[in-house]
Amino acid sequence: MKEIERHIAFGGVQSVYEHVSRATGTAMRFAVFVPPAPGPRPVLYWLSGLTCNEQNFVTKAGAQRVAAELGLVIVAPDTSPRGEGVADVEAWDMGQGAGFYVDATEAPWSRHFKMWTYVTQELPELVAATLPVDPARQGVSGHSMGGHGALVAGIRHPERFRSVSAFSPICEPSACPWGVKALGGYLGDDRRAWAEYDAAALVRSRGYRGALLVDQGLADGFLAEQLRPEALEEACEAAGVELALRRHEGYDHSYYFVATFIEDHLRFHAEVLDR
Repeated sequence: MKEIERHIAFGGVQSVYEHVSRATGTAMRFAVFVPPAPGPRPVLYWLSGLTCNEQNFVTKAGAQRVAAELGLVIVAPDTSPRGEGVADVEAWDMGQGAGFYVDATEAPWSRHFKMWTYVTQELPELVAATLPVDPARQGVSGHSMGGHGALVAGIRHPERFRSVSAFSPICEPSACPWGVKALGGYLGDDRRAWAEYDAAALVRSRGYRGALLVDQGLADGFLAEQLRPEALEEACEAAGVELALRRHEGYDHSYYFVATFIEDHLRFHAEVLDR
C-alpha cells in the first residue's frame, strides 16, 4: 500500500493510497481521512456514484471538519477498476467509473469487476490491518450508485456494517434503466442474481434489524425514473424496518445536496458506532 497524496485538514490527515487488489487484479485507489484522535477509531466507508472516483467525496462533501470533531475515520474507494486491459464502453453508466458494487459474472466484465468483494471484504481487511480503525465499529454510506451499494452492503452484512445511510440511492435497480442495464450486463439475465444487489428486494426477502437513514432531494432529475425511493419505503413499511426517508424540496442530485446534509449523516453513524 503506497501513499500517493497527503494533506493536513482540521488537525487530521487526508490521504490517498494505491495498492494492487486481489479482487480486481488491478491497482486500486482509495482516500482516507484520519482524525486527530488516538485510535482505534470507528470507520465509515463512503461509496461514490456513477463517473466518480476516490476524489469526489473528499473534495466536495466537506466532511473532514465534522469527522475530526467526532473522531471518525472515513474511507472512500474508487468506483471501479481502471487501466489498460480493463473492460470499458463509451457510455458513462457502464464500465470504468460505473462498477455498481457487484461481482460481475459475465464476460468481459468478470475478469476485473469484482467491486462487491473489494468493498465488503478486501478493502476493510486492508484498512483494519494498516490504519487506526476498530473493525468492530464500521458503517457504510454513499451517493446515487454508491447509495445503492451502501444499502445493499449494510442489509446483506449487518454484522460488518453496524450503521447504514445513503444520499439519493438507486433503491430498486432491478426496476430502473440504470440498474437493468448494469445488472443485466454484469450479471446476465437471471434476475435472481440481480435481487442480491437490490435494496428494496433484499428488504422484502430478509428484512433488516437496524435503522436506515436516506436523504432525497425532490428536485433531483433522476428521482422518478431511476431512484425509486418509494419502493424502498414500501418494502421497509411491509417488513417493519426502521427507515428515516427525508425528502427535501429544491435539492438536486449534486454534491451541493450531499454537503448540506453530510453532517447529519456523520453524526448518525458516530452515534450508532459509539454504542
